[in-house]
Amino acid sequence: MHAPQSVKEQNMNGHDFILCGTRCTALPTGALYLPDHGALCVSDLHLGKSDRIARRSGVMLPPYEVQVTLEKLQTDIDRIDPQTLICLGDSFDDLDAADSLQEDMRLLLTGLQAGRKWIWIEGNHDPGPVDLGGTHLAQIKIGTLTLRHIATPEKAEISGHYHPKHRVTGRSRPAFVYDQDRLIMPAYGAYTGGLASHSPALRSLLGPKPIAVLTGKRAIAVPLTETPPQAHPRGMFY
Repeated sequence: MHAPQSVKEQNMNGHDFILCGTRCTALPTGALYLPDHGALCVSDLHLGKSDRIARRSGVMLPPYEVQVTLEKLQTDIDRIDPQTLICLGDSFDDLDAADSLQEDMRLLLTGLQAGRKWIWIEGNHDPGPVDLGGTHLAQIKIGTLTLRHIATPEKAEISGHYHPKHRVTGRSRPAFVYDQDRLIMPAYGAYTGGLASHSPALRSLLGPKPIAVLTGKRAIAVPLTETPPQAHPRGMFY
């Protein structure tokens, strides 16, 4: 029996790498595919962020981020047809946002869940939407790797939470960052900000010679050097 093809082998747009013995493909969209396990992982969808901002501040943003994010996820699912979908925490901006999900978006999400195992990993913004199907876990082990929302000192780990972004030639993009022991996922959601890849919070988690994989039309891997040109001066969310 042949091993499943990586996404890079299918369309040449992903970045293939091995993390602690497990094959991984970083997709241009910010999703991660684990081909030997038929698993697709996304992190930090933050669905309902515009709703949460409106409730707490009265500031009205265009309420389209749920549809944009779920339609992007639908495209990845249609292309890959994973057996398992893992949402790696902060899937909703808060629990009220999950409760106020519009019916057409609820139906779209239900359709994405059909025919596959769906895992909600607990995040710091929400413990996982309890009325939307799927299985709710604090973390899950896939192959050699443990997947959780926030990074720990443990090795062989995939996490999210920090929304890494990396700057090249003046432009900052959501990015995967990884070294030989861990991977930190970019935020998948449409209304998410990001933390500069050279911020102390991120660099303290990574060993020597880490790699950043920029999202966009193609997943582009670049060395994560110590002092990039035009880096954000404070490494803040933006």
